[in-house]
Amino acid sequence: MEVKIRKVRVEDSERVAEICRNGWLDTVDDRLSDTYKLKNVKFWYSLDKVAQDIKKGQYSFVAEVDDTVAGVIGGGMISGSENEVFVFYMDRDYRYMGIGKQLLHVFTGHFKKKGASVQWASVQEGNSLGLPFYESNGFYFQSVKEMDTGTGEVQRSLRMKRELE
Repeated sequence: MEVKIRKVRVEDSERVAEICRNGWLDTVDDRLSDTYKLKNVKFWYSLDKVAQDIKKGQYSFVAEVDDTVAGVIGGGMISGSENEVFVFYMDRDYRYMGIGKQLLHVFTGHFKKKGASVQWASVQEGNSLGLPFYESNGFYFQSVKEMDTGTGEVQRSLRMKRELE
């Protein structure tokens, strides 16, 4: 298995949208209504929106395994010394292989060069995939962020942080 981490390209849009759609649905699982899930997926992970966001730099890197995009990470600087992971998903077939850790490492190195000494991520409350991953990579809980979904529900995210060496 050959893993290559590279900058995301607009040509990756379809695969990135698919990975993000499935990954996000896995993280919210049965915690939110089908109405909200459909609305959110349609907005954030449509082919056009993902292509636009790649062009804007919202998505940063992909992990390729034997020429197949297996994961994606995106984010940016939110202050002069703080970086945030905005989006980070692995294809179901490529989880628990260390690929996500490689993707996070390259992403982090990129933003350390831009001056990041602190890194943030938001993790869906109850996310049994994301939470252990972030904790095992040095992130620790900071606060809970609640967001009104517009469907009468509240989406709760855990704000996670780590200092970068």
